[in-house]
Amino acid sequence: MHIDSYGFGRIRIDGADYGLDVLLLRDRVLSPWWRRAGGHVYAAEDLAPLIALAPEVVCLGTGYFGRVKVQDGAVEAFAAAGSQVVVQRTGRVVEEYNRLVREGRDAMAALHLTC
Repeated sequence: MHIDSYGFGRIRIDGADYGLDVLLLRDRVLSPWWRRAGGHVYAAEDLAPLIALAPEVVCLGTGYFGRVKVQDGAVEAFAAAGSQVVVQRTGRVVEEYNRLVREGRDAMAALHLTC
């Protein structure tokens, strides 16, 4: 998958537009993606689809302004699954995700599109 563009509140992935938070799995985009832990928190339970797939690298986009907090338990769950975690503002993590995919790495992502 390729992220064509990202701007506050919107993202284009393989030519399809999304206006709500997304999970990028190996073969599909999940959107809308609602988090039980809250709108500005990444918890292990909300990232379960990614954790279960145990990608080589998971990219967590913390929003346009970086307001999403990643709970320690989420990072620990990815580490236990053998996944490297990259946490950055969504704009920067989109660039990193695309680079990893271009290099042929097994990368997936959770992206908050606003805040």
